[in-house]
Amino acid sequence: MTPTHSIDLDAYLQRIGHDGDRAPTLETLRALQLRHAESIPFENLDPLLKRPILLDPASLQRKLIHEERGGYCFEQNLLLRDVLRQLGFRVAGLSARVLWNAPEGAIRPRTHMLLLVDLNGSPHIVDVGFGGQAPTAPLRLEANVEQATPHGLYRLIRSGVDHTLESKVLGEWKPLYQFDLQEQETVDYEVANWYVSTHPSSHFLHNLFVARAAPGRRHALLRNELATHHLAGESERRTLTTSAEIREALVTIFGINLADLPELDSVLARQREPAE
Repeated sequence: MTPTHSIDLDAYLQRIGHDGDRAPTLETLRALQLRHAESIPFENLDPLLKRPILLDPASLQRKLIHEERGGYCFEQNLLLRDVLRQLGFRVAGLSARVLWNAPEGAIRPRTHMLLLVDLNGSPHIVDVGFGGQAPTAPLRLEANVEQATPHGLYRLIRSGVDHTLESKVLGEWKPLYQFDLQEQETVDYEVANWYVSTHPSSHFLHNLFVARAAPGRRHALLRNELATHHLAGESERRTLTTSAEIREALVTIFGINLADLPELDSVLARQREPAE
């Protein structure tokens, strides 16, 4: 298992607004996952800006905690992995093939990261890095059982050594990703991270993706299309017609600090053009 890296726990817990128990229990894990999802947004501004995505602990803490930015799966889940280990949880990093919006039968590379947390012999899946469909509570590694979270229903389907995570969307089960239980190390994530943040065909280099959970709803921004999905079922959608509107949404709805991104407006302007 990868050694635990030193994390400023006080700063992290302040960032997500958690002032409760720090004991390595299911209750603590539930609280941390929910508060993380509601406080640290999923976003890919750095790939759009051609900035490198750095996965070392110091860089993750600087960006996601102190600079009040967000990040995508490797950043989010690596930070949470180190936080949980420092709190005394037994955590392994896993990798997955994304199935969400993929053509049926397509085989995609392992470009998603998730966590496996062992709670006294009871394995749970934890994931704060799957954007607008990320579960906001730990999920027992148990097949064919509906599991409720603060933001919807999930289930795991098992086929041999593989597990498929599905979420219930508008009454239908939709596959999110497929994974096995082979533990991954940070160096494995470095390879996948380099691919998704630099390869010309990666959608993270062309399209703005932002998401954040909030009490009773989820916010999502794809390019310049803003949506708020309420747990009651209705959704509000709005097209942002100017770079200023997109910038305002990033700050006020998603809570992203844009102070150190002077070149952002040119990127936002491209998000109002037809998708690549």
